[in-house]
Amino acid sequence: MSGGDHPGQSSTADALAQRVILITGAAGGLGSAAALAIARAGGQPILLGHRVPKLQLVYDRIAAEGGDPAIYPLDLAGASPADYDDLAERIEQNYGRLDGICHCAASFQGLAGLENTSPEDFFRPLHVNLFAPWLLSRACLPMLRRAPDSALVFAIDDPDQTGRAYWGGYGVAVRALEGLIAIAAAELENSVVRVAGFRPGPMRTRLRARAWFGEDAGRWPEPDAYAPALVHLLSAAGRAMHGTIWTPERSD
Repeated sequence: MSGGDHPGQSSTADALAQRVILITGAAGGLGSAAALAIARAGGQPILLGHRVPKLQLVYDRIAAEGGDPAIYPLDLAGASPADYDDLAERIEQNYGRLDGICHCAASFQGLAGLENTSPEDFFRPLHVNLFAPWLLSRACLPMLRRAPDSALVFAIDDPDQTGRAYWGGYGVAVRALEGLIAIAAAELENSVVRVAGFRPGPMRTRLRARAWFGEDAGRWPEPDAYAPALVHLLSAAGRAMHGTIWTPERSD
């Protein structure tokens, strides 16, 4: 499923021209970097997240560069299937199309033993990192199927790292998401919708700091080092990556 080969990332400014792309976790490190890269590649990003002031900062940066983003506030931790249906309906009404979803949202409260983790803290990462991405994808699949070429891209952590002691619900969600990507890719094999996992290397994010709090974060690149790889997966050139979990080379 995984691979570290570098198949040649799309670098042209119009790789996502006229494509409407929904980015979850768009206020976070990887999500905001993805949104900026998508806009610079000609795409129209829809910024989804629950921290509206931070989403507004990303919006302003994209708009300042001539992009045309939109903000959709939604807290994935508490969203219901009906909320995702409503989101899909609003995208349909406002844009008439959807060409890709870039799943960058993640929830990780920190390392803790299973015995000492409350049910709420165990279920939250399962919901945000596993259930929400699929419920959102499911609601948007009718639109994605109508696009000439579309993509579901799931950011996913390394199960060999997160499947260890004290990673709790987050570690369980990572392993399950890997299986979900494989199943969805197989079921959509003969459709216009391609499915891929995206496993970046270490980078400077709040999530990593919660787990690797003793390391020197300065040794790792910013999330935007991996943004070109996300553009590649969302573009037509990403068709070759269907069904894979890609660990790309960083661009810095």
